[in-house]
Amino acid sequence: MNIAIVTDSTCDLPSEIVSQYGITVIPLSINVGDKSYLDGVDMTREEFYNQLPHFNPHPKTAAPGSEIFKQAYSRLADEGAPAIISIHLSETLSATVNSARTAAKEFTRIPVIVVDSTQLSLGMGFLVEQAAQLAHAGRSVDEVISALKESMPRAYVFAALNTLEYLRRSGRMNFALATFGDLIQLKPLLHMNMSNASAHRTRTRSKSMARLFDWLREYAPYEKLAIVHAGVEEEARAVYHLAKSFLPDGEIPIVQITPVLGAHLGIGALGFACVSAKK
Repeated sequence: MNIAIVTDSTCDLPSEIVSQYGITVIPLSINVGDKSYLDGVDMTREEFYNQLPHFNPHPKTAAPGSEIFKQAYSRLADEGAPAIISIHLSETLSATVNSARTAAKEFTRIPVIVVDSTQLSLGMGFLVEQAAQLAHAGRSVDEVISALKESMPRAYVFAALNTLEYLRRSGRMNFALATFGDLIQLKPLLHMNMSNASAHRTRTRSKSMARLFDWLREYAPYEKLAIVHAGVEEEARAVYHLAKSFLPDGEIPIVQITPVLGAHLGIGALGFACVSAKK
């Protein structure tokens, strides 16, 4: 058996890629009042986004505990994995990677190397896919880790949000700032690279989309490119036709982001995940 790859449900990788490479995906939790759902297991993405405006109280999200990681690592060891590489959501956004680190320290049957992807959504998913492909090809742990470190600075996620309301509801930003932003109709943008999550503002949705395409031109050409969205499939498909020229010979998947991320970003979030080509 080759090196095993573990990640978490925020990677947004399509199920066929997860199955093809035997990637183990650990779900985060979505808590609504006294009900708890496993991300990607107990509720479809469509069901979640249909219900999101009506949840009361607003959903909270939680990282998996270290025991869940240890159980996954133990199963992979039982199956004959010689080592595990566990790749997770940026530490600046979630405690998930620290849970994995705790589990790795306590698990001694086989080596477990925990990697902070420095990314989210398919920005992380593309790195996980790369690791899985290399592991499948029989590469060593050191070779896989070296390749990931080379790719990380070239991975970006940037998206336009339709409203600040969901960030306010989720408690991920100052209430007064969110209220102020809504009053003057600011349209926020989020940009992620190497664990640096930065916020930008425009006045209109059209200006937000123009800014996204400015970034798209800045980081071109691409090895990987995807459109990510939260509940706006039709708008994402319209963007696809504008983005296709940036990866004319490759596939540009359209992926609805996991509910764990959608709970914070809200319906209407739309953007890109990409890995720039080597210079």
